[in-house]
Amino acid sequence: MSAEDIKEEILRLTREYSRMTHSANRPGQDEQHAPFTAGETTVPYAARVFDEDEVEAAVSSTLDFWLTLGSEGAAMEKELADFMGVKHCLLVNSGSSANLVAISALTTHKLPDHKRIKPGDEVITVAAGFPTTVAPIVQVGAVPVFIDAKPLTGNVDVAYLEQAFVKGKTKAVMMAHALGNPFELGAILAFCQKHDLWLIEDNCDALGCTYSLPVEEAQQLGLDHLLKLAEKREQDENYPTVKDGILTAYTGTFGDISTQSFYPPHHLTMGEGGSVNIVKRAPLKTYAESFRDWGRDCWCPSGKDDTCCKRFQWQLGELPEGYDHKYIYSHLGFNVKPLDTQAAIGRVQLKRLTSFIEARKQNWQKLRLGLASLEQYIDFALPTHATKWNEDGSFEWDETGHQTDCSWFGFKMTIKADAPFTRTDLARHLDEKKIGNRMLFGGNLVKQPAFVQLRHDRPDAMRIVGDLPGADRIMEYTMFLGTYPGLTDEMIQYMVDVIVAFANEKASI
Repeated sequence: MSAEDIKEEILRLTREYSRMTHSANRPGQDEQHAPFTAGETTVPYAARVFDEDEVEAAVSSTLDFWLTLGSEGAAMEKELADFMGVKHCLLVNSGSSANLVAISALTTHKLPDHKRIKPGDEVITVAAGFPTTVAPIVQVGAVPVFIDAKPLTGNVDVAYLEQAFVKGKTKAVMMAHALGNPFELGAILAFCQKHDLWLIEDNCDALGCTYSLPVEEAQQLGLDHLLKLAEKREQDENYPTVKDGILTAYTGTFGDISTQSFYPPHHLTMGEGGSVNIVKRAPLKTYAESFRDWGRDCWCPSGKDDTCCKRFQWQLGELPEGYDHKYIYSHLGFNVKPLDTQAAIGRVQLKRLTSFIEARKQNWQKLRLGLASLEQYIDFALPTHATKWNEDGSFEWDETGHQTDCSWFGFKMTIKADAPFTRTDLARHLDEKKIGNRMLFGGNLVKQPAFVQLRHDRPDAMRIVGDLPGADRIMEYTMFLGTYPGLTDEMIQYMVDVIVAFANEKASI
C-alpha cells in the first residue's frame, strides 16, 4: 500500500468520523444537523460551523506537516483579498494581533514624519466595545481618545469627532463596526480626509457587511480604489458595485488598513486567527509584514532566500555592509503568524462565507419578527442610517443617502429603563434556559479595571471627551443573542418563546 493510498484512506475515515461526531456543528439548515431538544440542548450565542470538509482539510495539511505558514496561508491571503477587494491580506494568529500589527505599521520610521504615529500622538476611538480594539493604541505608546457611542447602533457618535481632534496630535481614527453593524463611514471618512488622518477599521465582527453611498460623494471622499475595482468587477457578483449612481462595498475596504478575526464566534473560523487587510496603499504591506514577522527588514517568504537578489549587499543601521539581510531588523516586531493547517481550514470556510452571511441576516430577521411584540420593553438595534424596521425585513432610511447591509454578529437588545425587568434579570433567565447571551463586550471601556488603573498610573495615557452617557447606557442595559449560521429554526423559535414568556410574566406581576 503506497503512502498516497494510506493518506487517502486516512482522509476517508476522517470524513466518516466527522460525520459521526460533529453533527451539532453543521450549518443550521443542514438536514444532518443534530436534533434540538428544548431546555436540554444548549443554544450558544456563537459557535464553530463546519462539516467534514474542514476536518479533512486540517488533517490533510497536518499529514503534509509543513506546519508553519506556507502554501495554504499564501492561498488564503490571496483568496480573502480577492473576496474583499483589497490590495493584500496578511494572516495573523488572532484579531487582537491584527489590531496590534495594523497600528504598529503606522508607527514605522519609513513613513513621512507628519503621518507617523509616535509616542504621545492621539488616536480617536469609541468608548464602547472590545478592549483589544483600544489596547494596541496604548501598547504602541499613543493616546486613545474616547468618544461616546449610540446605544441604538452600538457605534460611535460622530458628533464628537471634531471635539476630540487636536491639531498636530491626532493622527488616526481606530474603531470597530459594532456587532456586524457598520459605523458611519461617510462622516468618518470626511473627517479623516479633512484632517489628513489614518483610518483603521476593526472589521472583526463585520465581515460581509456593506456600506452604500452616492458615487459623487465617493469620489469626493477619495474612494477611487473602490470605484475602479467596481468597474473591473462589473460582471461579478461580488462587491464593490456601482448601480444607479450608488457605490456599495464591503466594510474593511474604506479605510487605510482593516482587520479581521477568525476566532470561532466570528464570520469564519480558523480556530484562532485573523488578518490585516491592506486596502489601497501597497507599501503598508511591507511595514505590517515586518511587524508581524519579528520586525525583520527581509521580505522573503518562509523557506525562501534572496528574493531581493542582494541578500549580502545591504547596509542598514550600524551593521557592517553585507550583513545577512535575513537577520536585519528594522522594527521592534512580533511573531504572530498562524499555522498553515489553520489556513487550510480557513480556505474551506471562505467557500461558505456567502451562505454564512446570508444565514446571519435571516436569523436576525427571524428573531426580530418573533420579538416584535416586546418593543415597549426593548430597544432593538437598527442598521446604521436606518430609521425604522419593517416586518418584511426592509428598513426605512435617513436623509444622508447612505445605507448599510448588516452581516450581523449578534442580535442586540437594549432593555428600556422602565421595563418590568432588567438586563441582568433577562440574562440570568436565559442562562437558566441554556440560551447563550453576552454583554456588548466591555461596555464602557473607560470603566474597566485595566483602564481605571491606567488613568491612575498615567493620567495622560488616555483622554475622554464628554461624559459618555451612550456608552454607559450600553454598559448597563445592552446584551445580545446569537445569529450565527449554526442556529436551527427550532433553536430560534425556542429563544423567541422563552424571551416573550419571560417578558409577559414580568409585566403581569
